[in-house]
Amino acid sequence: MTKAELQSIYRDYIACLNKQDWPMLACFVDNDVRHNGNQIGLAGYRSMLEANFADIPDLHFNIELLVAEPPHIASRLHFNCTPRGKFLNLNINGANVSFTENVFYKFHDQKIVQVWSVIDKTAIEAQLMADSDRSDA
Repeated sequence: MTKAELQSIYRDYIACLNKQDWPMLACFVDNDVRHNGNQIGLAGYRSMLEANFADIPDLHFNIELLVAEPPHIASRLHFNCTPRGKFLNLNINGANVSFTENVFYKFHDQKIVQVWSVIDKTAIEAQLMADSDRSDA
C-alpha cells in the first residue's frame, strides 16, 4: 500500500466517524483492534465511539496533520466541541472546549489493527480555568 492510498483510506475512515456510519466502521477497523494497548475488538471500538458521540453531540474529527509511513499513520486531530457533563474526568458541563488528539495507527490488510491515542487534557484544563477566572471576576 502506498502513502497516498493509506492517507485516502484514513480520510475515508474519518469521514465514516463524522457521519457516525457505524455499519461502515468494519471496512476500516479490524475485528481484533487494540486501543492504547488493550484488545477491545471492533465491537468495543464501536461502543467507545458511540459513547463519545453520545457524550459530545457536536463531536467532529478534523485532521490538522497527517503523516503516512505504511503501515502506519500519524495524525493530529483538532476538536472544538461541547461535551456534556464530565469528559476526561473534568467537569465540562456543556462548556465549549478546543483541544487536540495525537493518534497513531497501525494498518494491516487496509484496516486499523492498533491505535495509540493521547488527548491534550492540559489544554482543556487551561480553558476551564480561564472560564472560571472570568466568571469569578
